[in-house]
Amino acid sequence: MTDALRPMMRMRLYEQVLERLRAYVAESSLGAGDRLPPERELAGRLGVSRVSVKQAIVVLEAQGLVEARHGGGTYLLRDTLDVEPVRQLIERRRRLPDVLEAREALETKLAALAAERRTEQDLRDLRAAVELMADDIAAGAHGAEGDRRFHAAVTAAAHSALLAEFMRSIAEQIAESRHESLRQPGRPARSLAQHRRILEAIAGSRPGEAAAAMRRHLRTVAKVRLLEWDPETGTR
Repeated sequence: MTDALRPMMRMRLYEQVLERLRAYVAESSLGAGDRLPPERELAGRLGVSRVSVKQAIVVLEAQGLVEARHGGGTYLLRDTLDVEPVRQLIERRRRLPDVLEAREALETKLAALAAERRTEQDLRDLRAAVELMADDIAAGAHGAEGDRRFHAAVTAAAHSALLAEFMRSIAEQIAESRHESLRQPGRPARSLAQHRRILEAIAGSRPGEAAAAMRRHLRTVAKVRLLEWDPETGTR
């Protein structure tokens, strides 16, 4: 059976609002820190209900593109509103819980093994990854490459060929969860601090503490706005 002739999906009204907002930001040369017009004004100018505007804002929040401040308006966090297609968001929202569950199961064990088996070279690699992440965040970025290298270094330090193979098999999904987590407001700095605690436990050869620190970190990773979003209603 082919999927090519599946039923056509009607574009939700808030998806049309998203496209108009993207065009408005580009045409108005708005950038990070700028404020969008109030929801009531947007609704009036677009000829839609405030509910549709609010639904669009929720999608933008879920993607880390805007910050809606209670009673203070909605502000851009990026220089563009290059919104990911809603269908892709829905698919990622469906996959994400399973990926996060697998990460917690695998990486807590890897952290414990790393604390037992790490070499001095492993520790140098872990420290270098933390420093890279710190430098990247200090420069205003998310620290994604340092994050990737840190978790890869923990896996290497565990010296378990089979667990490393499991991690490689879901590398693409892990990268997706990393991106989703690090674009949450304030998350990069929090993740960096958690990485440092994991490193301290591994360096101190404390397996139980390393596993617990990794579990706390991954449960923070799992707290993303995308999972709070209901695609059917467009709300959270």
